[in-house]
Amino acid sequence: MAAFEAEKGKFASLDTQVLGVSVDSVPTKAAWAESLGLKSVLLLSDFWPHGEVAERYGMLREEGFAERAVFIVDKEGVIRFSKVYPLGEVPDLIELLQVLGDL
Repeated sequence: MAAFEAEKGKFASLDTQVLGVSVDSVPTKAAWAESLGLKSVLLLSDFWPHGEVAERYGMLREEGFAERAVFIVDKEGVIRFSKVYPLGEVPDLIELLQVLGDL
């Protein structure tokens, strides 16, 4: 998420808002955002009902946490890109910026 924050200008120039969503509680997300120095990347809690958003996107694991994934959703609500990443892997910002630039 820190990499998304560092590239906030590039995302803004593409008329894009970066949102992070996880099944963690609001206080947990707030503490994590503060520890990373996030100011423009919005972090949303999918805590209650637990994982409802992740489940709707097919990303909720049986263990109760979500996959690491990126979805690019246009202003009409249409998913234009999605990719699931291994939990230890960080999404490739160059790839995502290229996809956004091509839309």
